[in-house]
Amino acid sequence: MTRRVGAVAFNTFREAVRDRVLYNLILFALLLVACAPLISEISVGVQRVLLINLSLTAISIFGTVISIFVGISLVSKEIERKTLYPVLARPVGRGEFIVGKYFGLAGTLAVNTLAMTVGFYLVLFLIMRNVTAADTNVLIAVYFLLLQFLVVIGLALLFSSFSSPLLSALFTLALFVAGSFAQDLRGFAGSAHGVARWFSWSASYIVPNVDRLNVITRVAHDEKISAALVGYNTVYALLYSCVAVSGAMLIFSRRNLK
Repeated sequence: MTRRVGAVAFNTFREAVRDRVLYNLILFALLLVACAPLISEISVGVQRVLLINLSLTAISIFGTVISIFVGISLVSKEIERKTLYPVLARPVGRGEFIVGKYFGLAGTLAVNTLAMTVGFYLVLFLIMRNVTAADTNVLIAVYFLLLQFLVVIGLALLFSSFSSPLLSALFTLALFVAGSFAQDLRGFAGSAHGVARWFSWSASYIVPNVDRLNVITRVAHDEKISAALVGYNTVYALLYSCVAVSGAMLIFSRRNLK
């Protein structure tokens, strides 16, 4: 089983890297190059904060876009091209196919994020002329972004297992946006009554709580991120991803592919 999942994951990784990651990295590099002269004109105290905010936000946006739009095409593209049938004709189960696709895209996002992080530190060194120990705190924010991508990939696969690419993108994006307000939904549930309270409370736990995974502003201002938050976010993201991927496996295993 592990070998079959690994084969699907490797092929997914190779195709995604060749088709999309290169262009994404070029855009990210051009963005940093274009903004570097502007940042250099700002006062020294603000340069670092602005660069961290800009770079991490760009990593978040580019990574989320790849997670959604590549994730929803992992299954639909195979069906449209009829390349799925030769794969399933071999001793590869539908569940193994989904898991392989998930790990393949997750690996792609990891490489993509690593490359952009290296680019950020290079620009930081060129502008600030040094990289301090406090700058390593940025790696925690990058790690949280990776966890965010894992959750989004799981949702994209879940919706693409039974829906069209367009609807899958809309559903995934809607849940991602709603997840940015999960804390607000819980606050509203505390003050609401009746059906509104029950609905808000339920929705706050169904949508992915991506708000807790966003520590970009805190990291930019050198706020310490507790080990408890790192542990909580890791467990939460992995569990949420497992549930989403398990749902995708269950639905896809029962889907009529004719």
